[in-house]
Amino acid sequence: MTSHDPQTAPWWTARPALTRFVADLVAAELGALRHAPFMRANNWTDALSLEHDLALDSLEFMQVAGALSLALQMHHSGIEDYLLARRTLGDWVDIAQAALAQHDSTLVFSSSGSTGQPKSCSHRLDRLEQEAQSLAALFPGRRRLLAAVPSHHIYGFLCTQLLPRHLGIDPGQVVVIRARLPSTLAHLARSGDLVIGHPQFWQAALAPGHAFPPDVVGVSSTAPCPDEVAEAAARCGIATLFQLYGASETAGLGWRSSHREDYRLHAYLERDPDGEGGVRRRLPDGGSEALQVQDRLAWTGERTFAVGARRDGAVQVGGVNVYPERVREVLLRHPDVLDASVRLMRPGQGTRLKAFIVRRDGAPANADATARLRAWIDEQLSPPERPKALTFGDTLPRSAMGKPADWDIE
Repeated sequence: MTSHDPQTAPWWTARPALTRFVADLVAAELGALRHAPFMRANNWTDALSLEHDLALDSLEFMQVAGALSLALQMHHSGIEDYLLARRTLGDWVDIAQAALAQHDSTLVFSSSGSTGQPKSCSHRLDRLEQEAQSLAALFPGRRRLLAAVPSHHIYGFLCTQLLPRHLGIDPGQVVVIRARLPSTLAHLARSGDLVIGHPQFWQAALAPGHAFPPDVVGVSSTAPCPDEVAEAAARCGIATLFQLYGASETAGLGWRSSHREDYRLHAYLERDPDGEGGVRRRLPDGGSEALQVQDRLAWTGERTFAVGARRDGAVQVGGVNVYPERVREVLLRHPDVLDASVRLMRPGQGTRLKAFIVRRDGAPANADATARLRAWIDEQLSPPERPKALTFGDTLPRSAMGKPADWDIE
């Protein structure tokens, strides 16, 4: 195992790490353009032809190259146009490395929003390194890292690009398992592993109930981890399943090592007494800044908190920010729908959206009509936005006080 000094070996100097970043971004962008959300950069090598193997057309080249240039802020180097003249993955990694050698102090990550155009969130590398160093203190003694998340989103970048360097894990010991069935994790894992996943991954990985080797530590983020998943992790022998809390806009804010605990602020953060539920960050240069937290925080102590509702009304489905009100507005465009209510399923019902629908007078109310509505939903909405349980009634559910109410699903 080779140890890297984070201060003298920038993350992008490790060729396997940078290749993984570029490949993950290309696969995600191309998957979005082609409406193929399950596209993965499986076993992609430097020789992969973007033109022939992936069949990028001229418009896709511009879109994907633009996304990579934005993410790595390649305009500072002035060599971003070379992306359009080169045709292999290895060429693009070379260009990215040359650009980062001139400017690597800022990166841009795309939010996981599901409202049309994801938000671009800019972060300084020194602040991301500050977080990675703080995270490293939670995971001593790790010898290998298993990555079940893409490395070009902020959570994956922090935990699969920066964190291994602070832990002294060689890039060759970062193993991508996104193409493997989660149910095989117990057989893949070794003592001393750190597994970076998300709630749905962990739910699938723990469902078989297989026993894990001793001293395997897990990490979950991107969405709240259901308590039953955390309890299953303990039953299967996961030493600790850490839950990280943060957002694309703020990066990480806190962590907890048990679902029975409140979250704890990272060491460089503190409660902002002047902000409504806000947080203030001590910067590496000695300054400080206020962070605009996306959720309402319920403080249980000076450095501990519980996470409340989103300030912007978003919920998370599979690690993606989804806006139920936007989904409702789409449903109302269907000619058979008079009114609708959209909510996240309750624990025990599932992890997707559900919709209660009031049909217009005269609209058919049979299985064929419901099937046509489902097909229309699939055309209009992205996979995380699609309500998976449809309930029909004459009026929307209301409480005794006349307020919108929840409902059971069959």
